[in-house]
Amino acid sequence: MKKQTVNIFHTAPLLIPAICLMAGIILGSHLLLAVPLCIMQLLGMVIATALLGRWAKLQTIGIALCAVMLGILVIEMDLSKVDDGEPSRIERTQQYFLHQRTLLLQRLQSSGLSDGQYAVVSAMALGDKSALTHELKDTYSKTGASHILALSGLHLGIIYALLSMLVVGRRWQMITQVAIILSIWAFVFLVGMSMSVVRSAVMLTVYALLAIGHRHKMSVNTLAFTAIIMLLISPQALFDIGFQMSFMAVFSILLFVPLFYRPFSAEYLMTHRIISWLWGMVAVSIAAQIGVAPLIAYYFGRFSCYFLLTNFIVIPAATLILYLSLATLLIPAIGVLLASIVGQLNTTLLFLSTIPGATIEGLQPSVMLTASIYGVVFAAYYLLWLTIPKTE
Repeated sequence: MKKQTVNIFHTAPLLIPAICLMAGIILGSHLLLAVPLCIMQLLGMVIATALLGRWAKLQTIGIALCAVMLGILVIEMDLSKVDDGEPSRIERTQQYFLHQRTLLLQRLQSSGLSDGQYAVVSAMALGDKSALTHELKDTYSKTGASHILALSGLHLGIIYALLSMLVVGRRWQMITQVAIILSIWAFVFLVGMSMSVVRSAVMLTVYALLAIGHRHKMSVNTLAFTAIIMLLISPQALFDIGFQMSFMAVFSILLFVPLFYRPFSAEYLMTHRIISWLWGMVAVSIAAQIGVAPLIAYYFGRFSCYFLLTNFIVIPAATLILYLSLATLLIPAIGVLLASIVGQLNTTLLFLSTIPGATIEGLQPSVMLTASIYGVVFAAYYLLWLTIPKTE
């Protein structure tokens, strides 16, 4: 039996530049450096790194330092940018789509939904959280269901799957993939371009392009590439809570889900479809919670104890609600069925939130403690990868 080895930086070479870019943005946000000076330093570091071609390890260090310097440069350029008051083309496009969203929200509002039902549907389907009450937000937060109210990879994945099902055959695969991605980005503009939904759209774009070439699609390397692109365009996104939680959730899923599947053979999962589906839900839910729990504790001082039970309820419900929301916009009479499902979901989550021990409150970890928790988590990941045998 071959000795198990795991080197995430080897399988995801863009991860180190992505981490160093983030470090540079954090460092640059606390410094006051002139942009021309940053550019000259970056050019010098790039030239020096290029000259280290014979020494691979030194060149790797040089690339990492260049990424740090690039992070400092992009945040300094962003902080020194002068707003001329004129909206950009992207901002004008966003305003147009937001106007269209207002019209769609009015259509939903007139479809017979109660206030609580409309608040959930408008948040889940169109990214408008303005109608959510404090009580409703608290109920979803206590049960660990807040993620379905924030548009993310789950929602775009459902929409991508729906659009893909509507495409029959592979004859025009390139054209259909481009059409699907354009539709996804139109939806991103429609729902307000939050960090989590933009991250999901970028990853889906890469996924679709790789699908054309039948290459490996979702990976840590893809996530790192997405982070680099987003941070080069908008470096201050790094300090957005939605950005941090979205990336940590996906990063943890990409790491831990394959680990959780190691005890099962592919043949066993193929012949036991129900067990495969149930274990998939468990694996993804736990992996995502591992990634976001320290951040939730840091920002909100809370840990939801029933998150696993909640996900078995809200993920199928979210799929139904998204499909029925689209149908309701086309045929308002379907709003009766939509209202019933959302009402049942709200009632169920309210009940779960009142069960003793639903949450652990009052958690206030420091930045250093939060970082240390992540260090322990990923050290545990390496240890488990080396100790859990892979079933052939």
